[in-house]
Amino acid sequence: MKILAYNHIPKSSILVMHHEISTLTFYKPVKVATSAILIPAQHQSKFNFVKKLRCSVSSRPYTSTSRSNSTRTNRKQGPPSSSSSSSLYGRASLLEMKNERIANRARVYEFLRSIGIEPDELDGLELPVTVDVMKERVDFLHTLGLTIEDINNYPLVLGCSVKKNMVPVLDYLGKLGVRRSTLTDFLRRYPQVLHASVVVDLNPVVKYLEGMDIKPNDIPRVLEKYPEVLGYKLEGTMSTSVAYLVGIGVARREIGGVLTRYPEILGMRVGRVIKPFVEYLGSLGIPMLAVARLIEQRPHILGFGLEDKIKPNVKSLTEFGVRESSISSVIAQYPEIIGLDLGTRLVKQQSFFNSKIDFSPEDLGRVIEKMPQIVSLSNTAVVKHVDFLKDCGFSLNQVKRMVIGCPQILALNMDIMKLNFDYFQSKMGRELDELVDFPAFFTYGLESTIRPRHRMVAKKGLKCSLAWLLNCSDAKFEQRMNYDTIDMEEMEDDSSFDMNTLMEPRNNGSDSDYDDEDSDEEYL
Repeated sequence: MKILAYNHIPKSSILVMHHEISTLTFYKPVKVATSAILIPAQHQSKFNFVKKLRCSVSSRPYTSTSRSNSTRTNRKQGPPSSSSSSSLYGRASLLEMKNERIANRARVYEFLRSIGIEPDELDGLELPVTVDVMKERVDFLHTLGLTIEDINNYPLVLGCSVKKNMVPVLDYLGKLGVRRSTLTDFLRRYPQVLHASVVVDLNPVVKYLEGMDIKPNDIPRVLEKYPEVLGYKLEGTMSTSVAYLVGIGVARREIGGVLTRYPEILGMRVGRVIKPFVEYLGSLGIPMLAVARLIEQRPHILGFGLEDKIKPNVKSLTEFGVRESSISSVIAQYPEIIGLDLGTRLVKQQSFFNSKIDFSPEDLGRVIEKMPQIVSLSNTAVVKHVDFLKDCGFSLNQVKRMVIGCPQILALNMDIMKLNFDYFQSKMGRELDELVDFPAFFTYGLESTIRPRHRMVAKKGLKCSLAWLLNCSDAKFEQRMNYDTIDMEEMEDDSSFDMNTLMEPRNNGSDSDYDDEDSDEEYL
């Protein structure tokens, strides 16, 4: 009789792992009388479990190597099914998600190319996932007046969400008062505004402008003229340019008006633009305080390029007979002259005046010194005034002398000139030569100056020249009426512009209410 030895087995799991036991042992059950084997009672239950386990295993028709063989067989059958490749949670893999994003972006690019937009600059920019959303953005930009060309000029605008970016910004601009008619040009000049945050970017700039004494009603006009200001940092160019202007003498109360009329100053760098401009005018003989007054009155002159406009124009003036000592006076009288296409104008004006009243280059230079606006005077106005003087009986040579002596007569109101001349002929009884010597007679008001003074002189029986009669202030004329004789040396010099008058303090209030000034080049 075969007796199977049995040792104490603490855990049944160890018996499960010992499947290398020969199957012959399991196939031949051995009958052993329970009485022949002494098994402690505390191990009886475990022994029964082992017997059941051996019987169960022995009834299974495979060996210990059958599972590994089955695995190798399955590997040879081919790739696993699609269900086995899926993620544990049923989601697409990262590679699949990446491929899907690439495919979506390719479809969006294809749509943009189909409508004429080049998407090359959009790489790396977050774009809509679907073509429908991108089409919505393009259509919305079209409603704002932007064309395909405008979008190609700044394709990054396609990265702006209609609801999250564009609509809040446009609502804010509308509440400020930016007009719908100017919005298209506004966005063409500064499309980056559509990326901006109203709270973080736009509102602080508006508050800064208000702090510069720009009235709330003028804020939208400032933004329409210079939308780029919304992109500047408060502690940067804006603050330094304003501080420099105040430092050279621009009145603090005038800053609001200056910026309202020419907000481009806020984007000008002091070291590159403003300071070189001020120093160059100073080198021509214009004091710094006078430059400050010019900026208060004509802030746009800061936009004239120093190298490409101002210096070439100054050179042209000297070439056409303006004396260097008079350059400062010319600029102070007519600051716009340094920003014109002056060389071409001077050539045309020289030719015209030479044909009409026989002007030489030196004659033109003397006229420009007294009235630099003549470079912008229309030929039609000149012809009318020259013909009027000829009709009054003046010869061409006399007309030439009158124009050189007082070029303002070419820009006066014709009706006023006729009234003055009729009074001169009918009431004053003087010769035409006196008008040739003092052509400024036509610049005085008939009722305010000429008639009352002539009556006072006639009442006293005085004989005086037109210059002694008119070329003085009302207070000075009252003093002269107390004289027994006429002192010709007292006559005030009919000179050109006095620079000191420009630097006199302005007693009136801040000139901060402005209308849009049209650049009318005709001085009349």
